[in-house]
Amino acid sequence: MSIAIMCSGGDSCGMNPAIKSFVDYSYEKGLEPYFIYDGFEGLIDNKIKKAQHKDVAGIIHLGGTIIKTSRSQRFFEKKYRQIAYENLQKHNITKLIVLGGDGSFRGLDVFSKEFDLSFVGVPATIDNDIYGSSYSLGVDTALNVIKDAIDQIRDTASSTKRAFVIETMGRDFGYLAAISAITSGAEICLISEVKIDFKSLEIRLKDELKQGREYIIAIVSEGTKQTNELSTWISNKLKIETRTIVLGHIQRGGNPSVFERLIANEFITYSIDKLLKSKTQAAVIYKNSKFKFVNIDSISNKKQKLDKQIIKQLEKIIK
Repeated sequence: MSIAIMCSGGDSCGMNPAIKSFVDYSYEKGLEPYFIYDGFEGLIDNKIKKAQHKDVAGIIHLGGTIIKTSRSQRFFEKKYRQIAYENLQKHNITKLIVLGGDGSFRGLDVFSKEFDLSFVGVPATIDNDIYGSSYSLGVDTALNVIKDAIDQIRDTASSTKRAFVIETMGRDFGYLAAISAITSGAEICLISEVKIDFKSLEIRLKDELKQGREYIIAIVSEGTKQTNELSTWISNKLKIETRTIVLGHIQRGGNPSVFERLIANEFITYSIDKLLKSKTQAAVIYKNSKFKFVNIDSISNKKQKLDKQIIKQLEKIIK
């Protein structure tokens, strides 16, 4: 019996540990594992190769993905999905694991309904915006990368008595910014989900500056599209020299954390066990320290919400 794994969308740390677990556990279960390179584009172009233990030796500590990833416009067209299915048939692959986001899962859901295919979608996005799942592969490592960057920026902020506005990724979901602000002791956090009373914030920070505060750390989520506005506000209202730093794609890279490696292994073993039991088209989510399989329809086009406890802690910062 053949099974394949692929990555889709943006890369994230945790993908390589998941890929290693996929190969090791597949052989343990008597399966023939295959890699699909370059995501859906590779599936269409028949970039499918049988995986061996030697392919995954020494990759568990690497960020990114050794089998690459992509976003595919061609996969939206039925004729290319037909080609993709024929490529799977050539290798007798009827079971598939995809590491990606809900857009990738929706694409596979359509694909599996058209053709004889079972699949499990594993959340892998640093945005952590898969509805219903409290964790996605890549999040813990991304948070640690951000933490290290903020700690280093704080060194120069305190030395030069400046304010630094630091933009994190997160698209339309402010999780990375919120958690980073709470755990780094930031003075300001700007995300779409929580409204800031700027007048109250101005009064508080002016008072703190009078009392001896020498620098300010502000975290802003890219989804707000207000990074430059916040920088200007701090400079004009608080009369402190301000610098803006966009962390960008460094948040996707780095050495996968211990938690990342552990949960990647769990995601994969649960997924393979599920595929061996029955035909399925589902996503596996992680919530309340447990793994659960859900229908794609139950998470598609639904917006993930910040946990109330996170918002409660964040409000202490922005008031």
